[in-house]
Amino acid sequence: MKLGVTLTAAALAIGAAALAAPALAQDKLTATHVFPANFVYSRSFLEFVKKANDAGKGVFEIQVRGGPEAIGGMQQAPAARDGVVDMVYSACAFYAATVPECDALAASTIDATTARKNGGLELLNQIHQKRMGVYLLGWPDSGIRFNLWSTKQPRLDAQGNLDIKGFKVRGHPIYNAFLSNYLGAQVITLNAPEVYTALERGTIDISAWTQIGIMDANWDRYLKFRIDPSFFSTDLVIILNLKKWSSLSQKSRDILTRVAIEHEQSSEKALAALRVKEYAELDKRGVKVVSLPPDASKRYVEAARSESLKRMKERMEKSGGMENYDRVVKLLSPL
Repeated sequence: MKLGVTLTAAALAIGAAALAAPALAQDKLTATHVFPANFVYSRSFLEFVKKANDAGKGVFEIQVRGGPEAIGGMQQAPAARDGVVDMVYSACAFYAATVPECDALAASTIDATTARKNGGLELLNQIHQKRMGVYLLGWPDSGIRFNLWSTKQPRLDAQGNLDIKGFKVRGHPIYNAFLSNYLGAQVITLNAPEVYTALERGTIDISAWTQIGIMDANWDRYLKFRIDPSFFSTDLVIILNLKKWSSLSQKSRDILTRVAIEHEQSSEKALAALRVKEYAELDKRGVKVVSLPPDASKRYVEAARSESLKRMKERMEKSGGMENYDRVVKLLSPL
């Protein structure tokens, strides 16, 4: 009798262990985001993580370590490459010195849905794997463009071109070529978390930023002019360490891919609606719009695109990998 009880207890223990095994065996991923958690883009990424974790419950779990306070913004992509963290949400331009084709994404004239259909994102994924050893999972938050924002009234010259001589301009890898080569600005390179203090102290007068998010960081307290037209495109991507991606179960990879594509589509729509709402609120707060006339606007937008692609070509030539230049431009930055 005692033997029967013992065997039954053992069987129950084995059964319990078997039931617990899938939970123990699920894939674990660590993640960071390049901007502070209160920024709209970080909130979008955290929404993606929640969607992915819900869809992948019992299969995988993404554990977010934090933002730039955990790993510096410019160091996050290299951290993903080196396996310090598994997944990173970053601006592609932040590591364009390694993956020059990122400049085509910044200069893009299309959205993620189009880039999925025409093969542009798959090509960029292959390039990421070859050049950096990371897997490009998705391009969320596309369709939002950039503006220059100023603390004081900008000037236009006799031809209607923007004249920012004498302005202290915040620079960043995304748009430094455009600011320096076309607008002739002397830039002060600052990361996003440093901008508020720089505005407060008068260290900068102008900063480029996307069409949304100014109020998230309270920059509208100082930035009182938006310069139109807009230029460039958000180039925020989700990348994973390639070895980590390859080690995931097929089910994990399938769910992550599906959720990433769904979030590309939903975030594009959500942020487009938010742009309308934020422009209206900024108008109420007294932010004025300075619009370049049509011919000057055309030159301005074309210069932003061409300067970015010129930098991309120069970097690709130095890296000895020009074979994808025409295809990348055709698929991601068509005229």
